[in-house]
Amino acid sequence: MTAASLRHNVLRALYWGAVVALLLPLGLMALMSLKGGPIVGFPIDQVTVQWYAAAFTDREIAQAFLYSCAVAVASASLALLAGMWTSLAIAGLASPLLRAVSFCAACLPIVTPGIISAISLRMFIELVGLQPGFAAIALGHAAHAAPYVVVIVGLRLRAMPLYLTEAARGLGATEVRTFLHVTLPWLRPAIGAAAVLALLESFDDFLRSFFLGGYRPTLPVLIYGRLFSGLSPEIGAITTLVLLLTVAVGLCGERLLRRIRQDRAASWTD
Repeated sequence: MTAASLRHNVLRALYWGAVVALLLPLGLMALMSLKGGPIVGFPIDQVTVQWYAAAFTDREIAQAFLYSCAVAVASASLALLAGMWTSLAIAGLASPLLRAVSFCAACLPIVTPGIISAISLRMFIELVGLQPGFAAIALGHAAHAAPYVVVIVGLRLRAMPLYLTEAARGLGATEVRTFLHVTLPWLRPAIGAAAVLALLESFDDFLRSFFLGGYRPTLPVLIYGRLFSGLSPEIGAITTLVLLLTVAVGLCGERLLRRIRQDRAASWTD
């Protein structure tokens, strides 16, 4: 066996080991959601879907799910608005150094630890007099998701051929018309992908929802609260359903991101 093949086999083993380590807890969670008894653990004497039926008929879960969806839509809209205009402002800067510094500053919330971000956001809403609740959660989620929009939209902007906007301006189009009829259609796949990512980030965000929420919990906060009464198969059913929904939405976002990469590669070859 050559050194190259040995290295390839080692990397393959590490890859599959990482895959198993990541998927094993999820698989156990889904398996426990099918357990007939109320206690989580082996052996599984009876396979049932009663916990999924209980999750669908639980009014508190339904309300928390709809509340999380409403927060996700509101925060994603704010994140798209802030992130898209930030990307356009960064792209319009003349100095490469200034663009790099501005981009790093815009992406700072991504690398900030979640607990620090949640505490600082709670201090901010107290300072401005905003009460904990829907608006505070949406604002906090948007502040966290906007940098992802900056990255995705900025990637799309860098792949945009300059002759498109130059041709539009040469034909007499104004800045606003050029943006609406040239730049915005070019950014549409990136905006769609960023919207999906912002929705997922908001829906799954526990820390900021916990620190910024009021009396009405989002779905992650509700699941956390129910853990205090014990881990039951119903919680496994709820989280499995959320996981399936997240995977479905994430696949849509991946499809849009793949289109961005393909368009960028095509623009490079042109």
